[in-house]
Amino acid sequence: MGFTVAIVGRPNVGKSTFFNRMLEQRKAIVDDQSGVTRDRQYGVADWNGKTFNLIDTGGFVPDSEDVFEREIRKQVKIALDEANAVVFMVDAATGITDLDEAMADVLRRTSKNVFLVVNKVDNNERMLEASEFYSLGFEHIFFLSSMTGSGTGELLDELAALMPEEKAEETGTIPRFAIIGQPNVGKSSLLNALIGEERTIVSDIAGTTRDTIHTHYNLFGKEFMLIDTAGLRRKTKVEEDLEFYSVIRAIKALDEADVCLLLIDATKGITQQDLNIFSLAVKKGKGIVMLVNKWDLVEDKQTNTARDYEKELKNRLAPFNDVPVIFISVKEKTRIHKAVETALEVYENRQRKVPTNELNEVMLKAIEAYHAPVVRGHAIKIKYISQLPTHTPSFAFFCNFPDDVKTPYRNYLENQLRKNFQFTGVPVRIYFRKK
Repeated sequence: MGFTVAIVGRPNVGKSTFFNRMLEQRKAIVDDQSGVTRDRQYGVADWNGKTFNLIDTGGFVPDSEDVFEREIRKQVKIALDEANAVVFMVDAATGITDLDEAMADVLRRTSKNVFLVVNKVDNNERMLEASEFYSLGFEHIFFLSSMTGSGTGELLDELAALMPEEKAEETGTIPRFAIIGQPNVGKSSLLNALIGEERTIVSDIAGTTRDTIHTHYNLFGKEFMLIDTAGLRRKTKVEEDLEFYSVIRAIKALDEADVCLLLIDATKGITQQDLNIFSLAVKKGKGIVMLVNKWDLVEDKQTNTARDYEKELKNRLAPFNDVPVIFISVKEKTRIHKAVETALEVYENRQRKVPTNELNEVMLKAIEAYHAPVVRGHAIKIKYISQLPTHTPSFAFFCNFPDDVKTPYRNYLENQLRKNFQFTGVPVRIYFRKK
């Protein structure tokens, strides 16, 4: 199961700076003005070989009537509900404020692990001033600087200690397919159409992802587990942002799945939220099948409509666009079994192990046909290729100057792997190592 960490706190304490540092990219907007982060940000971070989901929330302001702050307040509470651990961030430069006290009061009532992080501690004087935060009464307290990164290692070590060890996949387990996508694209309808009235075992498996239905499919000689993130029930006591819940649960479903069936609405096309979930699936190394649902509602279809639609779709998915695209109608039950067959093929592609002698024979010829560009007078020579024992197809290329291989040549090697071996629908990882 995926481990999720939520970053919470009042406005302008440096949550987004910390989030960007964890992801090693500038994803969230950072500004000195408070209240810049209004939408939640989601990302995948890793530390010492352990990967976890990270959620950056907006600044928490209790009892405010501002429309944005009211929405942020709801979303912070949802993040707390869904997270396995919470990073509560405060500002050493400002000291304890009423807003910090209000946030602390909320967090004292949760059973989750809370890590109090005092940010902007970048000199000894700040370290002395920051000791006042012990009065908030949290067991785990860390002093760091999001801007410089000092002190983040100790916090990440503590978070990593809570994360379960990743177990190797058991041999003989059945494929797991997650049905993901935005609300109202037809996820539940697809599940019902596939199962029909002849469903075998349907069970709610307890876990961190509430309302995720695991359905055992065993019909027509095909067997797999369907993980459905649709059919989100409203909790009576919590006013929830359904879109926010759907994204968090889709992210958690990604962690469990081998292959993701990503549904999009044919009448609306692929949206930024679809692309975000697609990117997460790629980063987590999952197989992907794109299902364009409601194709029956697209009007004025011509001979090349589907071809042009697919071309445009793959342009949006670039650079990883070696993904099967299937046009379906769940309502009319059109091509839904084709979707299952394709998902099983992608599952096989993700499991594929290429014999070392065959791998070297094919790839060394491709390298001989197009050598890596010379860097600083160094000719890069790749002598040997090996597939690594990982869940996602990963390959090590042993060469004399591994740090000098640039992205265009890496892309060429990936394209050659895809051309010669069947990896459609699966992210491929390439590493360069010193021979």
